[in-house]
Amino acid sequence: MSQTRAYAAHAADQPLAPFAFERRRPRPDDVAIEILYCGVCHSDLHFARNDWGMTRYPIVPGHEIVGRVTAVGDEVTRFAVGDLVGVGCMVDSCRHCQPCRDGVEQFCLEGFTMTYGSDDRQDGTFTQGGYSDRIVVSEHFVLRMPEGLDLAAAAPILCAGITTYSPLKHYGVKAGHKVGVIGMGGLGHMGVKLAKALGAEVTVFTRSDAKVEEARRHGADHVVVSTDDEQMAAVAETFDFMLDTVPVQHDLNPYLAALKYDGTHILVGLLDPIEPALEGFNLVFKRRVLAGSLIGGIPETQELLDFCAEHGITCDVEMIDIQEINTAYERMEKGDVRYRFVIDMASLEGGDTA
Repeated sequence: MSQTRAYAAHAADQPLAPFAFERRRPRPDDVAIEILYCGVCHSDLHFARNDWGMTRYPIVPGHEIVGRVTAVGDEVTRFAVGDLVGVGCMVDSCRHCQPCRDGVEQFCLEGFTMTYGSDDRQDGTFTQGGYSDRIVVSEHFVLRMPEGLDLAAAAPILCAGITTYSPLKHYGVKAGHKVGVIGMGGLGHMGVKLAKALGAEVTVFTRSDAKVEEARRHGADHVVVSTDDEQMAAVAETFDFMLDTVPVQHDLNPYLAALKYDGTHILVGLLDPIEPALEGFNLVFKRRVLAGSLIGGIPETQELLDFCAEHGITCDVEMIDIQEINTAYERMEKGDVRYRFVIDMASLEGGDTA
């Protein structure tokens, strides 16, 4: 066992605070990693606040992890001490069901093991995430960081990046397609960059006039202010795909009306019931599809990292020290981040632990 320093949420109504716990010794197929950077995902905030009613405390969030290998088990073949690696939202799955065999472990029939907030499949211990100085993960769920990627700015690729890349790839977005990206936050700005790199013509839909030029700076070909009825009417039956990154309830009907026949609207942010209700007309009369997508499997996530290195794609990040995490959560709730906080885990050095 190894003593690990971290920041954890100890209750839904308390700020994150220093925390110390024991990581397991590496198993034969394990990789031990010194964490260098960890992105701050909105899911971290949901878990810390128990918004989904499934949190067990104390909980160490963080599933956008980049680090350096410090030790490997005897059966590890793909990694060596000193390698730069990443860990995303999963650290295990059953590995034998059809989805696991197909490399889409996020759809494991037994449920994948989350990087934090799950029971370890082998010993039942509670998984803790990347707001810490080290982690131990099975080789199968460790990703190689390609040369040339800025490591800190690449950390959110492991969640925000793969969440947007996976549906774009699955539904075959390519040159000649018109893609609408709804929302211009952590997911949305990655969706713009990735859809553009795949060759699509990209339009950002935003409720804010203030984000029009911002969206263009990130490569959007066009921007539509969705609260402007004239602008929405002008793009009716225009798009092949809508990538919907908005995490709160919103009216999908105007965006469905903007799709061509056979168009696909993909939800990657909304987990709540859809309200207001869908108008069946918007689907039935144009053979449109309303779809959802989670993250991606390990093979696809590695593919994405290599794709980003090839195309020079990273997330726009604001670096923080771990001691600033509670302020970062407050700002994230207000949308005051462009577009992802990333923790420099070296800031744990010399910090207090409880």
